[in-house]
Amino acid sequence: MLGKLLRIDVNSGDPYGIPPSNPFVSNDQARKEVWAYGLRNPWRFSFDRVTGDMWIADVGQNKYEEIDFQPADSRGGENYGWNVMEGAHCYKPAEGCKQEGLVQPVFEFDHGEGCSVTGGYVYRGKSIAGLAGRYIFTDYCTPKLWVTTKRGEEFETSDMGNLPKGISSFGEDEAGELYFVTDSQGALYRFTAK
Repeated sequence: MLGKLLRIDVNSGDPYGIPPSNPFVSNDQARKEVWAYGLRNPWRFSFDRVTGDMWIADVGQNKYEEIDFQPADSRGGENYGWNVMEGAHCYKPAEGCKQEGLVQPVFEFDHGEGCSVTGGYVYRGKSIAGLAGRYIFTDYCTPKLWVTTKRGEEFETSDMGNLPKGISSFGEDEAGELYFVTDSQGALYRFTAK
């Protein structure tokens, strides 16, 4: 089940149940738990607590890191492209790969800008009004903080400054305020307005 997002029912079955609305429930050639596939190494995914949309940070093989998006009304079954594609580029084969039916990333960056994407959250807190509704993420090897805004069907990503290097995860509290941790410093930080 590598490279896949799974959806299970922890309140039934032994050890778990399969939701009847999963996309591959009636496909004998697929695992029933699979919700989406074509991911290489999703390093943190999260749901927007207001819209229900899912954001996925997928670590690339050796050239590109990507951010994928799944709307709340998805019925599942998306193929995000790995290992045919890495980011928005052909991987196998290196040119002329078949891209029909593959969901393209909403943002990518190459290894000149980072090495391993760390997924975050859509900010829904109150202390930083300018970040409301924006997806926040970074890269483990760079201090760069990126913010993606969804405007209708379009996605706009911008560089919002620097954080400490080595961020391995984000978190949010009940109020929607964001936190991040660094493994090199062993520290927990909270996002605040200046």
